[in-house]
Amino acid sequence: MLPAFSYVRPTTLGEAIRLAGRKGAHIHAGGTDLLGCLRDQVLGAETLVSITGLSELRGIAPARDGGLRLGALTTIAEVAADPTIRGRYAGLAEAASQVASPQLRNQGTLGGNLCQKPRCWYYRGDFHCLRKGGEMCFAAEGESQGHAIFGGDRCFAVHPSDTAPVLAALGATVRIAGAAGTRTIPVEQLLVPAGTNPQRETVLEPGEILTEVVLPPPAAGLRSSYRKVRARAVWDFALVGVALALRLEGGVARQVRVFLSGVAAVPWRHPGIEAALTGKPLDASIIAAASVAAAKGAEPLGKNAYKVELLRGLMTEELERLARG
Repeated sequence: MLPAFSYVRPTTLGEAIRLAGRKGAHIHAGGTDLLGCLRDQVLGAETLVSITGLSELRGIAPARDGGLRLGALTTIAEVAADPTIRGRYAGLAEAASQVASPQLRNQGTLGGNLCQKPRCWYYRGDFHCLRKGGEMCFAAEGESQGHAIFGGDRCFAVHPSDTAPVLAALGATVRIAGAAGTRTIPVEQLLVPAGTNPQRETVLEPGEILTEVVLPPPAAGLRSSYRKVRARAVWDFALVGVALALRLEGGVARQVRVFLSGVAAVPWRHPGIEAALTGKPLDASIIAAASVAAAKGAEPLGKNAYKVELLRGLMTEELERLARG
């Protein structure tokens, strides 16, 4: 059952920032995650500040440097279908097309997908866990099938975004507006690792609003991809996902960036895989070495060791796909 709250719909970004800075206020965009969190009592709210009327936060447009600007209110369906994204940033289009269901892709926004709450049946259930301010992570000794194998430390919930890892791999940035002005940070710095602060998901301060995502111009020969393994083909989050971005130069991999989904509280960058690929041809032996490197650093819990083998197999298949072009 939803709690009682006030609902306000500001007409300017400045008004939205002012209202969002109040105690107990939450930003409402598509609402596909927020309303579920309220109904499940994951969080409470005194006020929902709807930014859906701010047209300047919608749409996809060229950036001056040749990149692309995506408003935070752009729907996931629009991201998946955009011809420029499909042609120049294929991995992002693939990631957007794998988010949830068609209905949710038409409702959910890019900004919301980046800022959604983590997935954990203890956190989303009736447990006063560490992430809710309690004293322990119940997954550490409990039902850990869907939980982190990297960077777990004290909390083992995983971040559910499909767009965040590929945006990080592509070197995208986000613009954040607040009472003190605007700031721009890389997507890979937007989310907070569990070991840093298990009660916080993003670096957004009270009253700050993510307004847009900016993609850099694609380098010559850029190839990107995203694929996730899930329990069901629709309406499910990643058990393991791989976002790849690299530049092929004479068949040799350059500027390799690898981020994983479904395995950590943030899009997990894997320098071991990047090192195994950089400066080398994408042949069978190098792909096999990268697959072996993928497992390094993993620390599975009692019931999610299967994720390690999933990751290795997925890495092999995705690298073979990129090598074929």
